[in-house]
Amino acid sequence: MEQEATKSLMTENVEDCLLDKVYLRRQRVSKTVQELQKVIYRLTTDVSNQDVRFQAVPYSLAYDGNLKVLAPSQFLVTVPVRGLGGYREPREHRWRYYTLQGTRLPCPLRDPEGLQQWLAVRQFMKSLWQWHEADVNIEGDIVPAKVLQVFRKLVENAIETCHLSGKVSVLTNSTAVRVAVETSEGQVELELAPAVEIPNAWSKRARWPRCLTRWPSPERVECIKSFGFALLARSNYHWQLSFLQAEQVLLEQLDEDGGCRRKCFQAMRQMKEDVWCPGKRPVISSHHLQMVLFWTCEKYPHSKDWQVFSKGFLRLVRKLHKCASQRFLKHFFVPKSNLLQCASSGELDALAQKLACFLKDPQIGLP
Repeated sequence: MEQEATKSLMTENVEDCLLDKVYLRRQRVSKTVQELQKVIYRLTTDVSNQDVRFQAVPYSLAYDGNLKVLAPSQFLVTVPVRGLGGYREPREHRWRYYTLQGTRLPCPLRDPEGLQQWLAVRQFMKSLWQWHEADVNIEGDIVPAKVLQVFRKLVENAIETCHLSGKVSVLTNSTAVRVAVETSEGQVELELAPAVEIPNAWSKRARWPRCLTRWPSPERVECIKSFGFALLARSNYHWQLSFLQAEQVLLEQLDEDGGCRRKCFQAMRQMKEDVWCPGKRPVISSHHLQMVLFWTCEKYPHSKDWQVFSKGFLRLVRKLHKCASQRFLKHFFVPKSNLLQCASSGELDALAQKLACFLKDPQIGLP
């Protein structure tokens, strides 16, 4: 079956077709990112002027480590916070849930999953007095729901102050702070997530690398771990572990051995966006696909495994099909997690069906 599918793909010259579309996508997304960076810089600069706890996201012509492309019309922006330094891992496991008014709720509502944790101000050796204020702090905990409540108001004020009301609007259908932005390529959605950045440290929850793995090399592992991690405010109760910079470094250094991992990933992403899972807020994002890529690279660590595009591409598609079918995808650094836990089961089933059909008879019929 694998040989027949590979032969079919090679016959149809899928590599050239898909990579042409990848090039056009890169041009469109790059143009959108440049426009967004200017908006993000203006908004976050004003937010920082209003509240010293939040930093401005600088405008950069080079790679922007604060902006993650989840889909061509969906982006995540991490907004660093200021005044929390000297992070220490929590030593206790005490379930703490509150209302926005500060009332303690019966515990536990639910246990935090692998990428979630609480955050107490005492976990930092240095902290601005503002982080002890009741607008973000309840009984010593820095509560993400309250941080987001404060941050949302600051963003709304910044839109008015920067005269961006005709271009930017705050979306009100989620706990996270999301804004719609008009660009020359159409309307896109930004999630602005306050981020506690913890450089030069590695979370104890991220038990990586795993024993007996050959990818990446030990030297590369140490380099990646040196970028540290972050804690993002994206939900009511828990801070979310994030490794966006470490993941980006791992992604950039994929093919130092001359393999075609990046091409295979880009082709899978193109098929996902155009055929398997199109739309403005797809159930599977580019971040999910990166996890599929990393797990597959770990399973197939050798250069020889990534010399033939069609074989590598189908290997990734099969892994994606397995994840969609089982509705289960582990984070590469924190395996005790399921990145699809909150995803629509109906949309995942529809995706799995499309992938199954493709694997039976690979086609390149992109729109």
